[in-house]
Amino acid sequence: MFSIIQAAGWPIWPLILCSIVALALVIERFSSLRTVRVAPQRLLDEVISVTSKSLPAPEVVNKLSANSVLGSVLASGLRAVIADPRITEDGLRIAFETAGRAAVHRLERYLNTLGTIASAAPLLGLFGTVVGMIEIFGSQAPATTAGVGGNPEQLAHGISIALYNTAFGLVVAIPSLMFYRYFRGRIDEYTIDLEQASERIMPHLLRFTSRPN
Repeated sequence: MFSIIQAAGWPIWPLILCSIVALALVIERFSSLRTVRVAPQRLLDEVISVTSKSLPAPEVVNKLSANSVLGSVLASGLRAVIADPRITEDGLRIAFETAGRAAVHRLERYLNTLGTIASAAPLLGLFGTVVGMIEIFGSQAPATTAGVGGNPEQLAHGISIALYNTAFGLVVAIPSLMFYRYFRGRIDEYTIDLEQASERIMPHLLRFTSRPN
């Protein structure tokens, strides 16, 4: 591996840095976007069961908010009803929408960085290719009096820079793009789950409001 890095020259170092960052982001996103941390399957049913007769205490709401991303959205609706027992359906919907936007923003954390790496890696590989081409043209020295021209070692080095950087740029870009698309799809699925959970619990919470006739 070290010999490959040496053959690829200094333009490969930005690509190595991008690969390390991309790997760290992929691991972090896999951990953060697990179902248990975003939308546990039975959490909504448990919340509806607990609030079947009365609203929970603030301590229970705080515990729910810390449970998961879905828990934080559901807790926002509970807090809105507890804070304003006369809240309207539109007001409760706005509370859920505001919490939902904040939750989606949390889910999309670092995703733009991963997408940027996927887009920038081929360009960095192309930059290394250009540097290699410069090395190749630089090796083509004017012919000597003996009729021998060029520097074979410099020519080979330029070809190595061009090929290695092009290949490594693609090696970094392709997995980064695939994981970016995968995480984007997961977030879209979670967004729908959050919206459906909010719509399902809203009529349940409106039972605890006291609206004027």
